[in-house]
Amino acid sequence: MTERPSRRDLICRAAVELAAEGGNHAVTHQAIDARLGLARGSTSYYYRTRAALVSATITHLAERSRTQFLGLVPSEPPRTARDAAGVIAGYLGALVADRRTDVLARYAFVSDAVADERLRSELASCLFSVEAARALMDVLAVDDADASARDLVSLCEGLVFDLVCGTRSLRDADPRTEVEAAVGGWIRTLVPSR
Repeated sequence: MTERPSRRDLICRAAVELAAEGGNHAVTHQAIDARLGLARGSTSYYYRTRAALVSATITHLAERSRTQFLGLVPSEPPRTARDAAGVIAGYLGALVADRRTDVLARYAFVSDAVADERLRSELASCLFSVEAARALMDVLAVDDADASARDLVSLCEGLVFDLVCGTRSLRDADPRTEVEAAVGGWIRTLVPSR
């Protein structure tokens, strides 16, 4: 039997949807009450201030993203540049297609998190894992695995932004194919013989 989400989870989910649709300023107690069909003041019972609401929503988004990331990462890391590019393209494609709301909400909450180190850290790591990138770079025997892992995360961040909000978002091309080519080319420069 599926566990029924708590009222707090429902509020955070609604906040994610509102942020994705209208930016961080769309996330208000009243808007969430209206979205969920709750009596006025219900959301503020759970989260007294907007800061508390945003903090809880970012934590919710980060936890949900980590769970979904771990569900998509293969148990054995890919051993070749081509396989790695395929896995990464599949993950980024899922972000752009299946989790677009989460991606847009993450961008919307960036300005709320800038001055709060904990929230900024949660947002920075909720879609991508430097640790998983490092493990991949180790398996591929890249010379400077730490720097390459950070570069891979930055590359993925840029590709996702471009596919959701940038010039690639204006094209009808299959995002997985474009991502696989871009990531594959980058990885092959690090590991040309594999």
